[in-house]
Amino acid sequence: AAQQAINHNCGDLGHLLGKENDLALIIDGETLKYALRFEIQKKFLDLALSCRAVLCCRLSPLQKAEIVDLVKKHEEAITLAVGDGANDVGMIRMAHVGVGISGNEGMQATNNSDYSIAQVSAVGHQLVMGDVDEFHLPLRCT
Repeated sequence: AAQQAINHNCGDLGHLLGKENDLALIIDGETLKYALRFEIQKKFLDLALSCRAVLCCRLSPLQKAEIVDLVKKHEEAITLAVGDGANDVGMIRMAHVGVGISGNEGMQATNNSDYSIAQVSAVGHQLVMGDVDEFHLPLRCT
């Protein structure tokens, strides 16, 4: 079902695929596990990069790291991962630049990051932001 949905949406975009559009992609961790399968992950990435915003919710720590890795492997981009807890460590370490937010969830994220901040507002425009209010928000800077 995930493969059919991705193929359908890529087809709907047609020549707009690969260009930023005024669209948002929302996907949960259960569906993402199918979208990250080798045979369709590149098409999923093309679809995600064609959207202005991508919202991934209820992801496992491994899925967070896999998304960062997927972008690193297929795009000429510097990745930034921002997280505030132990479940964000893999994503933070996978990114080119990792930022840990110190606070309620302990120090695991900050201890495994390149940079540490006290609050999200200190980051500015982020490329990947993890686990704030249980969401994982990969965003493209514009």
